[in-house]
Amino acid sequence: MTQTQPKILTFEEFVEWLPENTGKRYELHDGIIVEMSQPSGKHEKATGFLAGEITVEYKRLKLPYFIPKTVLVKPPNKSSGYFPDIVLINDANLHNEDLWEKESTVTQSESIPLIIEVVSTNWEDDYYTKLGNYEAMKIPEYWIVDYAALGAKKFIGNPKQPTLSIYELVDGEYQVTQFRGDDRIISPIFPDLNLTANQIFKGSL
Repeated sequence: MTQTQPKILTFEEFVEWLPENTGKRYELHDGIIVEMSQPSGKHEKATGFLAGEITVEYKRLKLPYFIPKTVLVKPPNKSSGYFPDIVLINDANLHNEDLWEKESTVTQSESIPLIIEVVSTNWEDDYYTKLGNYEAMKIPEYWIVDYAALGAKKFIGNPKQPTLSIYELVDGEYQVTQFRGDDRIISPIFPDLNLTANQIFKGSL
């Protein structure tokens, strides 16, 4: 990941600056524009697989959800904006989002039942920065899919091994449950989702 310019920007300046059709992805981290590294094939396979499985589940349950191609998640009162790998959006609350129509940006936990980050080389952002901000935003559920065991030992254990961490908001704080190997994952929002950690890491059933 490469910081592309040192100037401190507001979120509004960042949205105005965002280039189109370059094939590059950028986020705003506390006023600094950060160029995101190109995802690997395994990263994209796991992301696509999860998006498909979750879509099947929310449609089965007839929930007013959808997964957009690109959406900015903005922590309130911060000069930050993130493009998570998967954001589950609650369509029923979008009328309360002032930035949705023009900027496809969401800021309220009521609009975001679930965020998933599939870990790349910038694992610190997923485990430190975004974890703290998503908790502060009161996002009900946050998954970190660390298929390559890149995270620090304090997050995924010693010896390090591929780990899926599901953070559930309980009394305003995240409580984590971790899954490895053939563990069947347990998602509070989708308790009937029948997937193992390995299936998610491989991106296939």
